[in-house]
Amino acid sequence: MTDDDDFAAMFAQTAQGRTKGAAPVKRPKPGDMVTGVVTSIGKDAVFIDLGDKSEGVLDRDQVVADDGSVRLKVGDKVEARVAGERGGALVLRVRMGRGGEAKAELVQAHELGIPVEGKVTGVIKGGLDVDVAGVRGFCPASQVDARFVADQSVFVGQRLQFRVTQYERGNLVLSRRALLEEENAKRAAELKGKLEVGVVIRGKVTGFKPFGAFVDLGGIEGMLHVSELGHSRVEKPEDVLQLGQELDVQVKSIEEAVEGKRPRIALSIKSLMDDPWGQAVKSLVVGATVKGTVTRLQPFGAFVEVLPTVEGLVHISELGAGRRLNHPKEAVAVGQQVEVIILGIDPEKRRLALSMAAAAKQAEANDLAEARASVVPAPAKLGTLADLFNKKR
Repeated sequence: MTDDDDFAAMFAQTAQGRTKGAAPVKRPKPGDMVTGVVTSIGKDAVFIDLGDKSEGVLDRDQVVADDGSVRLKVGDKVEARVAGERGGALVLRVRMGRGGEAKAELVQAHELGIPVEGKVTGVIKGGLDVDVAGVRGFCPASQVDARFVADQSVFVGQRLQFRVTQYERGNLVLSRRALLEEENAKRAAELKGKLEVGVVIRGKVTGFKPFGAFVDLGGIEGMLHVSELGHSRVEKPEDVLQLGQELDVQVKSIEEAVEGKRPRIALSIKSLMDDPWGQAVKSLVVGATVKGTVTRLQPFGAFVEVLPTVEGLVHISELGAGRRLNHPKEAVAVGQQVEVIILGIDPEKRRLALSMAAAAKQAEANDLAEARASVVPAPAKLGTLADLFNKKR
């Protein structure tokens, strides 16, 4: 008796032993993913208990390693795809066969939308060269990932899952993007119920634009605007973030999807940081002279950092110490250390008004006072010669 006969008998006995009157269980069909437990390993097949759904058989060569050993043992949990039916049992696959068998399975995969595994062997014009069980396939560049990847050489050597979008006359065209978008849609549906303004969630940086970074929240992408990257000014998101970096973000706002477009989700990491302005308001007072560093120049003035991440504006009229300037660069340069006087503090608008001209005048007045204090008073007058003679009499 063969392994298949043994399994058919086991299947029949199990079916007879099921409770009568129980609700019928929907039988998995080709293309469905199923999960089960290895019950026995025969010479040619591995038998899988799929619970109430049904039983399955997995060809032994599906789980044999390069050295000939079986990669499974009794009791192991297995996830496989239904490829068909044989002897009353479901035929399962964890990977495709090769040669003629592979071609037949590719036809089935195309018709039923079954994902296939392929190894990326190289980058060619317009996309990737992929080996699927010995059959050469092509994945267009636009279908490699959910977002366009400029350097596709990073995929070479990887084993990836693909959807067969075309298979005729030996031409095999694949899409990984289709599978990723389906997976993201499922994850997004699960996440949508949990997503609300104010919630803190873990995400991964997936792309950059001059105005911010895209963050994958688990099937839904949000935008982390450059102004929300921190309390200090950030020119480019790449200066503080890395592609693939995981980070905690807070949902700042949600605009529901309209006309088939994705929802717009605004994120922030600045809101999770301590606000340096609270300390600034306590330590800075109007009229005080402080030191700072020129961080940037604008036609209307120069920004000076007086505390970490706390900047103030020196208006162009307060830069020249009385002389007219056409541009702040005529008086200061980025990175220059300067002394300024605080003219005003606006906590609500988070603004500091500073002056270098007033600081220069104050420094000049201080120098003059110090100079006067250091002068030794001249001795009293000695009088005339006649006074001297009169004094001696």
